[in-house]
Amino acid sequence: MEDKSRKPFLDIDFFENLTGEIPAEPPKGVEDVGQRIRKLREEKGLALEELSRLTGFDVKFLSSLEKNEAQPQLGTVIKLSKALDSAFGRLVSGVGDKLYSITRKSERRTISRSTSKTGTKQVYTYKSLAPEVKGRHMEALIVQLEMDPDKEISVHDGEEFIFVLDGIVVLEIGDDKFELEPGDSVYYLSTTPHHIAAKNDKATILAVLYEG
Repeated sequence: MEDKSRKPFLDIDFFENLTGEIPAEPPKGVEDVGQRIRKLREEKGLALEELSRLTGFDVKFLSSLEKNEAQPQLGTVIKLSKALDSAFGRLVSGVGDKLYSITRKSERRTISRSTSKTGTKQVYTYKSLAPEVKGRHMEALIVQLEMDPDKEISVHDGEEFIFVLDGIVVLEIGDDKFELEPGDSVYYLSTTPHHIAAKNDKATILAVLYEG
């Protein structure tokens, strides 16, 4: 006779917990991004004008990042890390000191609430999943996307893997446009012009970035 008291092998609640909305908690470490950019620039002995020439970003925008008046998108951080001869992860979530990293759900750190270049529109929020690993070349993030009518196209070095956890994601890459649903994924070279955003309200993705 079947034992109906036994629990099912598949824990449905696990998936609900994984894909839930990132709560609007006070961001931890958000201000560190601008401080790290300024610190690395000063260590290199670069003026804002020189960093502007190396990255193509105007001086006013770079100054707003360092003052935390705007929060950089991931493509922006990658370009800055290249210009500053620094690992991408150092700018995003700091320097790690461990050989491996286990991140509990309750321990995910909100790294940034990225805005458009004008600093007026929040585009997405991301949490680092493995900030403690030293010398890492990949960055694993849980990202909550929002709608982005400005469609700021991103082009930078590296590779990206995206897995949709919740909501509908609109991906424009090259001349193609796709709508991705939960369970869908995409892998692409970041040198291809691309833009990713939520179709309606918000969407949550797992993003793994390799800086190359």
